[in-house]
Amino acid sequence: MIFLQSSAPSGFGFRLLEWDRRLFGLINQQWHQSWLDQLAPFLRESNTWIPFYIFIFLFIVINFRKQAIWWIVSFLITAGVSDIISSHLVKNLVFRLRPCREPDLADQVRFLVSYCPTSSSFVSSHAANHFAMAAFLYFTLGRFNKWWWLAFVWAFSIAYSQVYVGVHYPIDVMCGAVLGYWIGFGTAWFFNNKIGMLSLAQDNRAT
Repeated sequence: MIFLQSSAPSGFGFRLLEWDRRLFGLINQQWHQSWLDQLAPFLRESNTWIPFYIFIFLFIVINFRKQAIWWIVSFLITAGVSDIISSHLVKNLVFRLRPCREPDLADQVRFLVSYCPTSSSFVSSHAANHFAMAAFLYFTLGRFNKWWWLAFVWAFSIAYSQVYVGVHYPIDVMCGAVLGYWIGFGTAWFFNNKIGMLSLAQDNRAT
C-alpha cells in the first residue's frame, strides 16, 4: 500500500502535497460563506439527488421507450464500476488521511458534517462516481440537447463540497473526477457503439 503524506521526503511529490494542503486551506477556511456552509453538506448527501435520478429515468423512458432499459442498465453499471474502482481498488492501494482526521490540521479544519470517514481520502468516490455519471449522461444524451453539459456542473458542485466540508483534499477530488470522467466516457462509448445509439421515439421529442 502507498501512503500519501506531506511529511514525505522533499521533492516534487512533497511540493505537490504541500500545494494541495494550501489550496484545501483556502477552500475550507478562507473562501467560505454562510449560505455555502448550509448548502455544501446538503449537496453531498446521496438522498438529495433522488428526485434528479427519478427525473433522468422518466426522461429516458418517455423519450426513448424500448431503448430505455439498456440505457438505464448502462447508467447503473457506470456508477457501479466507478464505485468499485475508486472505493475498493484505489483506496486499498493508496492511503491518505482525510483532512478531518489529520492531527496537524485538527485545530484548523472547518468540519461541517457529522461524520469523518476512516477510509482513505484518495481518491474521492463522490467525485469519481458523479463525474462518471455526468460523462455518461453527456456522451449519450448530449447530441439530443446541448444542456446536458450541465451534468458536469452538477458533478463539480458535489466534488467541491467534499473539500469545502473538510472530508477531502483538492487532489483527491481532482483525481477522482478524472477517473470518473474516463469511466463514464468508456461506458458511454461502449453503449453508443456496441449496444446502439439512442433514437427518439417517433411521437416524442427530447427536451
